[in-house]
Amino acid sequence: MRSWSFPMGRWFGVDVRIHAFFLALTGPCMLASTSTNGTLWRGAMLWLLLLLAVIVREFVRIIGAAYFGLQIRNILLLPTGGLYAYANPESTERAVSPGVQTPMAMLGPLSNLLFALIVAGLIAGASSQVSVIETPWITTGHLMRTTVWLNVFLGLINVLPAYPMDGGRLLLSEFRRSREAPSASRAAAGVSQLLAVLVFGSGIALRQPWLVMAGFFIFIGAQLEDQGTLFQSVVDNVRMKDVMLTEFSTMSPSDTLEDALFKSIHSLQDDFPVVRGVNLVGIVSRQSILDALRVDGNGYVQGVMSRAFQVAQPDDSLGAMIRRMTAGRGLALMPVTEGERIVGIVTLQNLMHSMGLLAEHRKLQRPR
Repeated sequence: MRSWSFPMGRWFGVDVRIHAFFLALTGPCMLASTSTNGTLWRGAMLWLLLLLAVIVREFVRIIGAAYFGLQIRNILLLPTGGLYAYANPESTERAVSPGVQTPMAMLGPLSNLLFALIVAGLIAGASSQVSVIETPWITTGHLMRTTVWLNVFLGLINVLPAYPMDGGRLLLSEFRRSREAPSASRAAAGVSQLLAVLVFGSGIALRQPWLVMAGFFIFIGAQLEDQGTLFQSVVDNVRMKDVMLTEFSTMSPSDTLEDALFKSIHSLQDDFPVVRGVNLVGIVSRQSILDALRVDGNGYVQGVMSRAFQVAQPDDSLGAMIRRMTAGRGLALMPVTEGERIVGIVTLQNLMHSMGLLAEHRKLQRPR
């Protein structure tokens, strides 16, 4: 969700980001304004109207998600709509159930078409001399008419059975009836990329730049969704015991900060479990030890350790652990415990290294 994107703030408790490709559209919009003898500000307004059309549909979908009890963590805005990441596995599973997915898929196109009708009504009521159906429909020369047709275009393009368009989500739901989730995702992504190429080619043949851009962004969106689904399926099938470090350094709450700093010099860890006997009682970071020594001088680990931490069980999924770590601000270490006894740790620092070695190990264990 975060690669090639920029934050737009937190709306209704949801982190909203905009993809770099969306921002890059400002260039073509500016070019469109100069090619029709318009001014640059009209090109900027054309881009803002497209952003408005996307925001309208996503605002309605956020309301719909709240109605159905779905907790959204963040949204990535593309020119064709938004890609969602849910806050917990329950919301992810509920979102793909037929009773929720079908109405959620309808909300996006219907909201854009309804908004287009409202703006068209305002134009007709304000001036009978302005024709909404006059061509060109999308132009910097008439921004009000452009608002109508941008929303119509966005609503209709999302009806296509191309994932991650709204119609494509229904297609994916059908594939999931007879296939496993990764296989269904790959099939939907394949169909979507084929349709994206057809839309792109149609735009070139008909000399319609909006169709060309729609085909391009459908292709990009399908790839992003496919990669996200495959990643999720991988991490949900990996257990904590598969990737946890079983050889790690610990500290005692009675260690002095100078002793703790000396221990950390001889360890590759940035964060350390603090144990009393065999029981986990806290977590301390190398940076917090350094900061305390610089400000207050020598003391004890129990004075700077964090007592608020989360733990995982050996059979917990890696996906659940990643969601917990990314949800917790500054959480970089996850202790793995059996009862109160710590048996391993997983850190973001070593996770990719462990995953790579695990993949190689499983590859070698496959029957030849």
